[in-house]
Amino acid sequence: MQALYEGKAKKLFSTDKKNVLRMEFKDDATAFNAEKKDVFTGKGLLNKEITSCIYQMLEKEGIKTHFIQDDDELNILVKKVDIIPIEVIARNLAAGSFCRRVGVKEGLRFRKAIIEFSYKNDDYGDPMINEDYAREMNLATAKECAYLKEMTQKVNEIQKKFFLDCGMDLIDFKLEFGRLAENPKEIVLADEFSPDTCRLWDIKTGTKMDKDRFRHNLGGLLEAYREVLNRVSAKVSI
Repeated sequence: MQALYEGKAKKLFSTDKKNVLRMEFKDDATAFNAEKKDVFTGKGLLNKEITSCIYQMLEKEGIKTHFIQDDDELNILVKKVDIIPIEVIARNLAAGSFCRRVGVKEGLRFRKAIIEFSYKNDDYGDPMINEDYAREMNLATAKECAYLKEMTQKVNEIQKKFFLDCGMDLIDFKLEFGRLAENPKEIVLADEFSPDTCRLWDIKTGTKMDKDRFRHNLGGLLEAYREVLNRVSAKVSI
């Protein structure tokens, strides 16, 4: 295997199969554009298991992803994609940067989900952009942007119901998409879906069960992630 890429939370390696990669989940935690960093032994395993459960569930719901199968406790096998440098964010309740930008109190429930785009570029702090930016920066065509929004809305509706059944409120999340190496015209959901990339609050207590526990020094990060996995895996038949 050849190392191809290392990001904040994952590594990618080649395999002996064309257009199939191995994705390894790291124990590293970062926040605020990597200004805050730490390592939590076991976080990679938990995020890998959660992502595996979620992606298999989404595939059954008709959402095409890059997921192929589990490989081992830290790795999954994925289809090779060319990542579109746009993070698509869905917001069901006000939290995080939304509150900081516009002064809205955390917890405000939106009548309809807000969908945002941000430019996936650490050097510029992943700034918010719109479809016009994406088109003129040659990040994605207008048709592709419409597809990204449509798919994010579908994922949101599926996930809201799923997490509600797990006793959690899906506050917001970010998705990444990629063009398949074997068929660049086809765009699929890529990267991961875990408490690193979404906000989850316990329905009964409002307890935060995601990376905000690290961002805001709340403690109990691994315990929260483990509880998310327990609830998710209990609802997913694999």
